[in-house]
Formats: sequence, C-alpha cells, structure tokens
Amino acid sequence: MANEVTLLDFWPSPFGMRVRIALAEKGIQYEYKDEDLRNKSPLLLQMNPVHKKIPVLIHNGKPVCESLIAVQYIDEFWNNKSPLLPSDPYQRAQARFWADYADKKIYDAGRRSWTTKGEEQEAAKKDFIECLKLLEQQLGDKPYFGGDNLGYVDVAIVPFYSWFEAYEKFGNFNIEAECPKFIAWAKRCLQKESVAKSLPDQHKVYDFVLQMRKKLGVE
Repeated sequence: MANEVTLLDFWPSPFGMRVRIALAEKGIQYEYKDEDLRNKSPLLLQMNPVHKKIPVLIHNGKPVCESLIAVQYIDEFWNNKSPLLPSDPYQRAQARFWADYADKKIYDAGRRSWTTKGEEQEAAKKDFIECLKLLEQQLGDKPYFGGDNLGYVDVAIVPFYSWFEAYEKFGNFNIEAECPKFIAWAKRCLQKESVAKSLPDQHKVYDFVLQMRKKLGVE
C-alpha cells in the first residue's frame, strides 16, 4: 500500500517541483497528473476542497496539501533514506523558518518583477535581490543549506531557479551579477539527478510567462 502515490501538479509550479524533488530524493514511484488550472479536475476539487490548489500529494487515497507540508510528510513517512530535515529539533525549526521565508518572499517579489512596471517593478527587483542576499548569508560556505547534503531548505528554494530567466528578461536585471553565490548553489543543486529531472527548462518557463503576460495585458 505504501507505494500508491499520486501527485496533482502543474508543470511550471515551483511549489509542485518541491514535491517532485522530495519524491525523487526518496526514490518513490508515483503517478503524475498535470492539472489544467482553468478547468480543475474533479479529483483536485475533491482532494483539496479548501484551497483548490496544486500541488496535492495523494498517498493511499489520502490527500496532503500545501507543498512544504507535503515535503515534510514525504520525509517523515519514507524516513529510511535521504533525510531532508535535520534530526536536531532546533535545526529543524530553523530549516522550517527559512523555507517559510523563501515561500513568502521569493515568489512574491519574483512575480512582481514580471507583472509590474516602473517604480513598482524596481521595488520588486530590489526586494528580490535583498532576499537572495540574505539567503546567501544563511548559506555561508556550506555546499547546501542542508550542510553537505541536499536538505529541506534546498528543496524548498531551488525550484524558483527555473523561473530566473523569465524574471531577468522581463525585469531587465542580472541575478548572477548581484548574487553569484546563490547561482553557484543553484547550479550545484542541479547536479543532483533528483533536482535536474524535477525542474523544467528555464526557456520553457520563460515561454509560459510570456503567454501569461499577454493574458494579463502586461506589455
């Protein structure tokens, strides 16, 4: 029974990518269902009636909603290999803090960098770079936020990297020039098969964002 796993997702979602990476790190086989968010499936509405959002991890018929909660569930249920969260309670709390910080900061500032113009866009870019610089400080000289191995915070943050080309082109700025340590970390994560196969190509995400901008009337 423990291997009956389905993921309701949408391919460019950085939140869904987190769950994909966690499942890959644990070597879990699962059925992938890509949702049309303009025409949500009855299964999605049934499994996440509160938020009606992806991703939803369905394990033996039971839904786990919200990406960070799903990653924690995967780590706790399949706890026999590749632990993502530290064993020390304080370090676990810190990991959850930084994942939550990225959740609230990176997505919002990144989105504003391609949906706004003028002063609002400049403020978004400033917020975005400040967020990454703070994360660089937290990373320090470690290979990963999790130390020597890919961990919970890495899994939470690295999916946003697949959106960076879109952020840069529509925001007209260079992230690597501002935050070289962060980009080096992201590329290091991508050397992991679990990450590489879970993140879509940046060009594909850029094309998706281009279409989104047209629909939103952002030119």
